[in-house]
Amino acid sequence: MQSVIQKIEAKFKKSAVVDVKSGDTVAVHQKIREGNKERVQIFQGMVIRCDRKGSHTSRITVRRISSGIGVEKSFLLHSPLVLKLEVTKRSKVRRNYLSYMRQRTGKAARLSGVEFDRQAVNAVRDTAAEAEEAKLAEEKAAAAEAEAAKKAATEAKREAKVQAALDARK
Repeated sequence: MQSVIQKIEAKFKKSAVVDVKSGDTVAVHQKIREGNKERVQIFQGMVIRCDRKGSHTSRITVRRISSGIGVEKSFLLHSPLVLKLEVTKRSKVRRNYLSYMRQRTGKAARLSGVEFDRQAVNAVRDTAAEAEEAKLAEEKAAAAEAEAAKKAATEAKREAKVQAALDARK
């Protein structure tokens, strides 16, 4: 029997998420809102920490080196802003929290890879997230089409002015 809190938490959980472990190299597709525009940003790096795996607050911390500076970002796996999570490489590690990777750079930061079935791991499908991504693409296409129509209308007005000016000269 579920408690009231567990029932409420179950509403906000995604139906399925990718099985991510520490040491994996992942690409996280995150929805970013800037003003009234939305776009999808991909953050690719190594998972250095996995927290609360079974909970709706399960979180991963992803680290990457950007322009020589280490950047870490934490993602809630069940967040509606995380659209997609792809495991690109799986490495052999014996810890859950890879804090020692912060001091490593270059070749010292490499981990030995492990063979895994990439399609099977990434085959988790969330229809709601896919629908949201399709909606974003559709809105972007509609905005581009409206912009093209507006541009064509202003071009037509300019052509009409030029034609009127030429006809007035004759």
